[in-house]
Amino acid sequence: MSEPQRRPLAPDAAGSGCERGARALRGLYAVTPDETDTARLIALSEQVLAGKPALLQYRNKRADGALRRAQARALHSLCRRAGVPFIVNDDLALALEIDADGAHLGRDDGPPAAARAALGAHRILGLTCYADWSRASAGAEVGADYIAFGAMFPSVTKPNAPPAPFALITRARRELGLPVAAIGGITLANAAQVLAAGADLLAVVSDLFGADDPAARAAAYRALF
Repeated sequence: MSEPQRRPLAPDAAGSGCERGARALRGLYAVTPDETDTARLIALSEQVLAGKPALLQYRNKRADGALRRAQARALHSLCRRAGVPFIVNDDLALALEIDADGAHLGRDDGPPAAARAALGAHRILGLTCYADWSRASAGAEVGADYIAFGAMFPSVTKPNAPPAPFALITRARRELGLPVAAIGGITLANAAQVLAAGADLLAVVSDLFGADDPAARAAAYRALF
């Protein structure tokens, strides 16, 4: 296997556009719920951002194209003010249109190599790898910035996702040399298990956005690192 393509990391996330795209990827990876009420989504996201996650991803499977565009633009502005990189899920074209800091793509969202070329050197490319080692290793070869495995635990957000063994995280850290995100059913109660396996990022939806105090919950996750 050829050596994975690696890009220089920006020193921090304080800039804008490409300058903010890539940085050390470690910590809480906040992922938005399927919320069609934009005002509620913005209010929840503001609270989460107050807890300083490493990344915030816009994911909404219930929104149509116009709503997705409006919500993504609003969240992008929030993230810029908070200094948190903003990632768009499953929609490379939207990520490029709004100058997001990166895109997170699944197996049906186009070839990773084409996405890498379109995003350029300094935006973030993340790939959902489910429990598929071959997708993870191929993603590393084309220059993904991180890979994600899951579901790690039963998940209401991803009820049909195949279970992913912790050993995949450990192997990826050892063999691929790039950050690994764990997703699916992660809570404060079980987060230590995936961190012990070597996860760099904890992708959390329900346990974060559904908390009574999302800012405090985000801060509690951040303290794990």
